Amino acid sequence: MQLNEYQKKAYGTAVYPGQGTQRGIEYTLFGALGEFGELANKYKKILRNESDPYASKEILMDEAMDGVWYVLAFLKELGYTFQQGAEFNVNKLAARMAAGTLKVHE
Repeated sequence: MQLNEYQKKAYGTAVYPGQGTQRGIEYTLFGALGEFGELANKYKKILRNESDPYASKEILMDEAMDGVWYVLAFLKELGYTFQQGAEFNVNKLAARMAAGTLKVHE
């Protein structure tokens, strides 16, 4: 599945207040933060219990993708596609690498 195809399918399930307004931007931003907070909390419990995170990888993936859903909705609220966001990010990172601000650690 291509990035924009995923965004389109995921956004087809979007039901939240304020779509296409500042309220939609805020709702999706706080939704993403909440979902990534849930992911962090699940991982905290893995650390507390000294568990193997790979034994819970599907649960972690599920929480991460809930956050991704909100990030994609946030991008859409701003007028960007997933592809545009990904390309922007890769170009930014490549520029940092070329400038020597990113270092490869061994």
